[in-house]
Amino acid sequence: MRKKYVTKSMLILISTIVMASCGEAPVQQQQAQAYDTMIVGTSNKELKTNYTATIRGQQDIDIYPQVSGALTKLLVNEGETVQKGKLLFVIDQVPYQAALRTAEANVEVAKAGVATAQLVFDSKQVLFNENVISEFELQTANNSLLTAKAQLAQAEAQRINAANNLSFTEVKSPVNGVVGVLPYRVGSLVGPTIPKPLTSVSDNSAMFVYFSMTENQLLDLTRKYGSKDKAMSEMPEIQLILNDKSVYETPGKVEAISGVIDRNTGSVTLRAMFPNPNGLLQSGASGNVVFPVEVSNCMVIPRTATFEIQNLTFVYTIADGKAKAIPVNVTRINGGEEYIVNSGLNAGDLIITEGVALLREGTPVTAKNTSSVSK
Repeated sequence: MRKKYVTKSMLILISTIVMASCGEAPVQQQQAQAYDTMIVGTSNKELKTNYTATIRGQQDIDIYPQVSGALTKLLVNEGETVQKGKLLFVIDQVPYQAALRTAEANVEVAKAGVATAQLVFDSKQVLFNENVISEFELQTANNSLLTAKAQLAQAEAQRINAANNLSFTEVKSPVNGVVGVLPYRVGSLVGPTIPKPLTSVSDNSAMFVYFSMTENQLLDLTRKYGSKDKAMSEMPEIQLILNDKSVYETPGKVEAISGVIDRNTGSVTLRAMFPNPNGLLQSGASGNVVFPVEVSNCMVIPRTATFEIQNLTFVYTIADGKAKAIPVNVTRINGGEEYIVNSGLNAGDLIITEGVALLREGTPVTAKNTSSVSK
């Protein structure tokens, strides 16, 4: 009886487990969901690299006075557009006018001295020809004439110097441009050694934009084009992003590459020229240069196809109808919206491009809306 009871109990237990298993099977089975996918391929891609840039006028000229004195006139305003030769400042002219008149008077005195010495020499020449005086007296008269002429030349030089000093009291713009800050006002004592210039005039008709590349970036650029000269002539136009994040409407062109690498930073300076017909660009402003570089036969995937775990980047492929995570090494481009795949994928691989942040390893999936990248 006991053996029969145990057997009957085991049959009941087995039947219960089978019934429970059969009841739970439909709950564990998951239905595959469809996701947008992409067939990875290779293509040529133009990368846009940003470099911090400084904007300068074609000519930024600091204007210092060449003579000392008090400012008596200030004839421009800050930000005013001026033409070459425009009178900007006047320095007290009275002492320089007096110096010029003194120098002019000294010239007249010297001219009179030359005339007198000439008369003496001419008379001595006649007397010498008549054997009235010796050759010594004639030579002495000639020396006096030469001395008088030298004094006249010296007086003329002093007159020119005085005239120049007087002209320097009128400070004029050396170029067409825009006037900068005016730190000195009428009555200020100024001179060649003042700590700040009277002002600066910036030629803003076209602007120079300076930015730096690393030594390795310059080497890559030089190898690609063959030389720095060919790089400057053949590289594409570049864009300028202004400080308010807007894109400057007119592209620029790299015109010069420094021949010396900065020892402290290991970088080299490049200069690009941007037209500035509307005067939107201002000297001293900052921005970013967008430098295009074409990469051949690279694999590019969208950012939406990736997810990160502990600083590692992964994508999902479909293997046997299930999501499979694969680690990839990527380089972010175009502001992080796209990635270049350095390793981890091969051309022809199928990856999921939507909803990857919510997927889990082994989730049943199917492909839909499959896109591809053409070579």
